[in-house]
Amino acid sequence: MSSGSARIGPPALRSRPAPELTRAVRFCSVGASNTAITLAVFAVLVRAGCPGWAASAIAFAAGAVNGYHWNARWTFADRAVGGAGTRLRYLAVQGNGSALSALGLVGAERGLGLAHLPAELVILPLVTGLTYGLMRSLVFRGDATAQLPTHA
Repeated sequence: MSSGSARIGPPALRSRPAPELTRAVRFCSVGASNTAITLAVFAVLVRAGCPGWAASAIAFAAGAVNGYHWNARWTFADRAVGGAGTRLRYLAVQGNGSALSALGLVGAERGLGLAHLPAELVILPLVTGLTYGLMRSLVFRGDATAQLPTHA
């Protein structure tokens, strides 16, 4: 065996991750902050006496505001067009996500017998996966092969 510094693998794999992988990691990072905001708002509202379904919808919307800011400026910065059309598509996707979150929470509570917070923890990843797909294909639908910006 040689002690040389032979490089293994194609140069593209050694240099930097593929743009879509970087985008997915960024989306998950934004999603983690959205989740923290969503769960905090949800917990405060339920503790204040708000019905679970309403707390879920309101909490999802609070996370969505954070998500638009960071997804437009960071996650999908290479694809984001901006303007009223993008914001309206974003609101439509998030509105559907909020409604699905509320309905899913009711289903998990009644159908699975879960309490508010465990039901929210079951529903949140499902809604997040759906909204990522819709964000990528409908809201921030620029050139999918474009390189991500190198500045953060």
